[in-house]
This record gives sequence, structure tokens and C-alpha cells, in this order.
Amino acid sequence: MTRYCVVSDRHELMAIWGTGEGDLAASVAALPADAGISGLLGLARALTQLSDAAWRTYTHPASAAGSLELNSEGWRREEERKRFSEVVDAITQPNLPSGGTMVVSYSSLLESAHRVGRALHHLDDPQLMKAVAAEAAAELAAVESAELGDLSGRAQQAVLLSREDASPVQVATADHLLQQDPFGPGELFIGIDPTAAAVAATHWLAAAADVAAEASGLNPTQVVLEADNIEALPHETPTLVLSLIHDGVTPHNAVTSLVRHAMHVTDGLLPDPTALREQLDDLEETLAEYTGEDEPDLNDVALRLPLLDPQRPARDLLEDLLTGIRGCWLLHSEYDDLDHDGQADTDDVEEWDDEQAEQHQNRSRERFARLVRETAAHHRDRLI
Repeated sequence: MTRYCVVSDRHELMAIWGTGEGDLAASVAALPADAGISGLLGLARALTQLSDAAWRTYTHPASAAGSLELNSEGWRREEERKRFSEVVDAITQPNLPSGGTMVVSYSSLLESAHRVGRALHHLDDPQLMKAVAAEAAAELAAVESAELGDLSGRAQQAVLLSREDASPVQVATADHLLQQDPFGPGELFIGIDPTAAAVAATHWLAAAADVAAEASGLNPTQVVLEADNIEALPHETPTLVLSLIHDGVTPHNAVTSLVRHAMHVTDGLLPDPTALREQLDDLEETLAEYTGEDEPDLNDVALRLPLLDPQRPARDLLEDLLTGIRGCWLLHSEYDDLDHDGQADTDDVEEWDDEQAEQHQNRSRERFARLVRETAAHHRDRLI
């Protein structure tokens, strides 16, 4: 979301938002020189809350909630999204106290807009009112742009957010980048929604696992776990994703279900009590086996609720998936003894100098990438 602040020594309102490469800032408006700092900070705070509410309609779209029936979660999200058209009017004509009472909207987005309007009403500056209304419109336009898969301009802040759904446009863009570099180019973290990037990365991880499995003779669902014996890897998440794909789950559903689970935990919800009960039972059995006690003490034991980092689940998942692809290459290179000409590489590894070792590694990566591209293309329908 965009954060708003007051530059007190210049009496200026600033907007700040993050991108995949750092934060950007833009001047919104000059502030009244005679206004108190408390009123100015109130305006900045209300604008930040408005941005938060607007971007929540992006991260929690109605399409990810399932049912759109009356009073369902999907219906409420859809109704909130429809309020975009009312935001500027709420800012310029806010609900004000009257007769000791005041109308308060059930919509978080609209009520945030009314708070912005009330802060502006107290500051009583027509030029500031006009500038803030334009700023709110620009922020809403950024959300709308991100919904369409266009993360240019201010919409680029979406690369730092986790979303319960994935834009087909963004998935296709991420897939194109992975075709160029199956190990995951840096552009995935700069201009792509992380949930969409993770959907594409899941498809490429599955292809990489198939290549590693063919070389090693292992089941594709076990290759990243086996690669952990070569180099320490965050193998749990990629292994789970590969198991889901093996069971016929699409990359889209595999990714969005994991991201959604972590986002629910972030929102203070317990999305699957039955699964938690099973986790606790498994934990208790493991501790009992380890300690030799029939009823081990669980007071000093912590259990991680979501598999992903709840503060950044989509980005965390993307990082783990790309690491999983690298793990597949590590395992493949253990079994693949062909050089770039397809001939057996008979050099004694212990006698290689640094340059020879680097050349061998580059050949191994290039061969692996070529095989993964071929496999990914063969299973193209899995992503589409």
C-alpha cells in the first residue's frame, strides 16, 4: 500500500510506496502553513488507511472467495470493490457530525474516504482538497491497473503484496521469463505479482523435478528432498507442491491454496482446525518418541501454523520454488556425466582448476536448462 507522511519543515504531504527495487516517493500537495501538526498527521493517517483498504480489494479479490451468494464472503468483497466509484465523492462530501451523531459506513474503503474528507474539512483548504481527491483517484487507478495485470507506474507496489488469486497476464509474463532462464531471473521479483510468478514457477519446478527424476531414478516428488543431502535447501514447501502436482492439482490451485492459507493466518483466522489437530497429534507423537514420555510437555514447544511466512507468503513461496529448481539441478548434476558435446566427461574433478570447474558447472546448468525447457513445453497444458 501507499504510505503518506508530512514533511514538517516544508509543510508538504508526501506519498511513499514500495517496489521490487526500493521505495519511491512523490509530492502530493503543499499543506496550509498555519495548520497544526496533529491535523496534518490525521490527514496522512487517513490517506494511508484508504490505500490499505483499496489494496485489500486487490489482495483479497471476490474471485478467490468462491461463492458470491448474498452475504457470503465473496459477495462482501465484490460489494467493497464496487465502492471505488464512490471514494472521491466521499472525500469531497464526507459524512460530518450532526446533532451529536454521525453516519458511519459499513465499508472500510468508504469510511476511510470519509475520514480523509473530514480531515480536509477541518483544514479548510480548497486547493488541498482538490489535490487529495486527485491523489485518491490515482491510487485507485493503480489498483485497477494491477487487477488487469499491468504493474507499471504506481501499480508496481503489487510485487510486494500477496494475493489470493493470480492474473493470467502476469502468469504468462512470468512463464516467458522462466523460459529465458529456468533458474529464475531477477525480473520475477521486480515486475511480477509474486502469486502469479509462483504459479509459473510451480510449472517449471515440476518440469525440473521430472528431469532430475529421470536422471536419478527417484520419484519426482522426492528429488528436492534428496537434493537436500547435497546442499541444505528449504525442501519442505517444494516437496509439498510437487506432491500436489503429482496428485493432479493445477499449479494455480496449488499456489493459491497455500498463499490463501497463510494470508488467513495473517488475518487472525484459523483456516483448517482439523489439520491443526492432526499437526498437534503428530507433534505429540514425535516428542513422545524423542523423550520417551507418554505425555510429553508441550508448553515450551512452538508449532508453525502456516508453511509459508505469513508476512510475505507469496514471495516466500516463490523463493522456495526457485530454490527447489536449483535443487533439482544439483541432483541432476550428480547423475549426469555428459559434457556439452554429449560425450562422457572423464576429467578428474580433483585436478580441475577454478576455470575448468566453472566451465563444467556452466555446461551442466545449460544442459539441465535445455532439458527442463523441453519438458515444460511438453506439459504446457498443465500451466494453461
